[in-house]
Formats: sequence, C-alpha cells, structure tokens
Amino acid sequence: MISPASYFRRYPREAWMFLVASFINASGSAFMWPLNTLYVHTVLGRSMTEAGFALMLQSLAGIIGQFVGGSLFHRLGAKRLIVGSLLVQGCIQLAIPFTQNWYLYLALMIGLGFTFNLSSPAIQAFIGFRWKEQRRELFNIVYVSNNLGMAIGTSLAGVVAAISFQLTFVLNSASTLLFSLFFFLFMKHISHHELVGESAGQAQKRSGRETIQLLVRYQLYLFMALGAGFIFFSTTVWNTGVAPYLTGLGMPLAAYSWLWTINGIVIFAGQPITSWFKRLLRQSLSAQLVASAALYGAGFGFILLFHGSYTAFVLGMIITTFGEMLISPTIPTFITEKTGDAAPFYLGVVGSITALGRLLGPLAMGYMFDRGGVEPTLLLATTVSFTAVLLCLVHASFHRSKGSGLARTR
Repeated sequence: MISPASYFRRYPREAWMFLVASFINASGSAFMWPLNTLYVHTVLGRSMTEAGFALMLQSLAGIIGQFVGGSLFHRLGAKRLIVGSLLVQGCIQLAIPFTQNWYLYLALMIGLGFTFNLSSPAIQAFIGFRWKEQRRELFNIVYVSNNLGMAIGTSLAGVVAAISFQLTFVLNSASTLLFSLFFFLFMKHISHHELVGESAGQAQKRSGRETIQLLVRYQLYLFMALGAGFIFFSTTVWNTGVAPYLTGLGMPLAAYSWLWTINGIVIFAGQPITSWFKRLLRQSLSAQLVASAALYGAGFGFILLFHGSYTAFVLGMIITTFGEMLISPTIPTFITEKTGDAAPFYLGVVGSITALGRLLGPLAMGYMFDRGGVEPTLLLATTVSFTAVLLCLVHASFHRSKGSGLARTR
C-alpha cells in the first residue's frame, strides 16, 4: 500500500503545480459550457435551433484550431502558443456576456472554439515533452483531475447562474486568464529547445513538404483517429437519444443528470480497476484502444437490449465510462511516445479528426431519434462503436511487436 506522502513524492513538484492549475482551469471552464444554450435562449432571445447553430460553428472552428495549434507548436514555441491562445480565449470569454448583438456573439463563439482548441494539442505536447518518464501516469492524472474539476464546476454553475449569468462567464474568463498567467510564469525560464530537446531546431525549420510527409505516415495516427472519432460519434447518443427518451417517459431531468454523476464517480473511484485492466493488457496502448471501443459497444448494446429499464442506462453508463477511462489518456500518451518532436502536429491532426465525430454525431442521432425514437439511435451507437473496434484493430496491427503483442513504434 503506497502512503499518500510517497505517492506525492513520485512526481516532481512542478508537475503537481501544473495539475492544480489545470484542475482550477477545468473547474472554471465548466461554468460556461452547460449554460451556453440556455444563455442564448433566455438572455439573447434566440431559438434553440439558433443555439445549436452557434455550437456547430464553435465546433467547426475548433476542428481548424486543433490542426493549426499542432502545426504552430514549433514555429511559435510552446510558451508563445499556449500563453497567447489562453490569453485571447480568456478575453473572448470576458466579452461574451457584455454583447447583445447576435452576430457579434456568433463571431465570439467562433473565436472561442478556435482559441480553445489552438492550445489543446500544445498543452498535451507540453506534458509529453516535459515529463517524458512519467507521462503515462500524468496523462491519466490530468484526465481524472480535470473531470473532477468539471464535475465541481458544473454543479456550481447553476448556483452562480441563478445569481447572474454574466458572473458565470466572468469566472470562466478568470480561470482561463489565471491559467495563462501560470504558464507565463511556469515557462519563464524553460526554452523551447530545453522542452523539446536536440530536435527542436530541426522541427522549427520543418518545411511544408516535410509536413506532408508526416501526414503520409498514416499508420501512426489515421486508424486510431478514425476509431476515436467513431467512438466520440457514438457518445453523442447520451444527449440526443437518451436524454429526450428519459424525459419523454416522464422521468425528471435529475434522472438524466444522475447518469453523469455516476460517470464522475466511476472515473474517480474506478481507477484501481482501470489500472488492473491495463496490467491485464500488458500496458499495451493499442490494446487499450481496442478494449475501449469494445466497452463502448458492449455498453450501448446492453442499453439497446434492456432500455425499458432505467437500471440498464445506469449499467450502460458504468460500462462506457470504463471505455472512456481507457481511451482519453491513451491517445495523447501514444502520440507523444511514438512520434517524437512531431507529436504536437499529430495531436492536432488526431484532435481534428475526432472532433468531426462530436460534430456529426448530434446531427445523425437527432435524425434517427426523430425518425424512430431511442432504439435506432442506440442501434447506431452500438454499430458505430463496434466499427471502431475494427479500426482500432487495424491500428494495433501496425504497432505490434513480434511475439509479445505490445505496442511499439515502427
């Protein structure tokens, strides 16, 4: 049994500083996203269709931001890219509650989606470069702590919004600006060369042709990204299939929100089970991706068969949450371990592809629900998840060492 003191000594002090800062930022970010649609409808007086359109534009801008952020990491340097994008993002968040013009609001939402995702691959790459020896564990800790922060922030968002909608955006902005200040001070004496290593200079001079050559190495990223994109496509069934189905049965909204409470509890309390499962898979990152997709398929398939009972939704959420716990830290870990100084670029590419799943999922699931109710949406989620298993198996076939089954760079 590892004592708390020993556990804290396993990681550098600066890593814990980063985790605390990331937790605070995640908590602050959660103040905004659950209330965005409600803000558009009640404060700006727009329809729910228009609110969905605004979120779609934000997602599209985020896809572009992911790719651009990964491409600019070496050209601008980690510090400039992370601090600059967070600073602009915080200013946009601060401006949103003080505009009543619909078109200006749309422009701000597009800017927010772009800048948020601009910093995302850069921050993931920073973790992978800064703490190479412990990045597997740290990616997982960041994932767990950020989810805990999101859960706390979401629970407080409604309370704060009851006082003032504007205050939720102000607190959201404050957390982002503080995160920007943290990175500014934290990286004050860390040069880009020190962060990346000897290949930093070569990476900064990478030409457009060399960038295209990175894309050609599809074995590294394409099938993993497509598999993850299919998984994230299937998860949208919770919002556009399960939520209207449960409320349509006359259940209170709390019955749906409780599912997400279970999700947060499992992410936090289920870590020992996830660690055991990773050992069972011999710590193979590729095998973890396959298992994740299989768990999503099993979870949604179980709900499809027994959706007449609320218990089925609870058990389905538990099963799919374990799938989430396997895939979320695994993708950045795999890329930063296998792609060297090109990791930021590949993180951006993979992020863009997976974001397409989140963008297209609500449209497809909403259409299926309107046509036939919850059964077609759950059937689609199950089918897409098991298709992701095949894609992840193809990815694993490119990264299998002879005789051991462990993931290895080619």
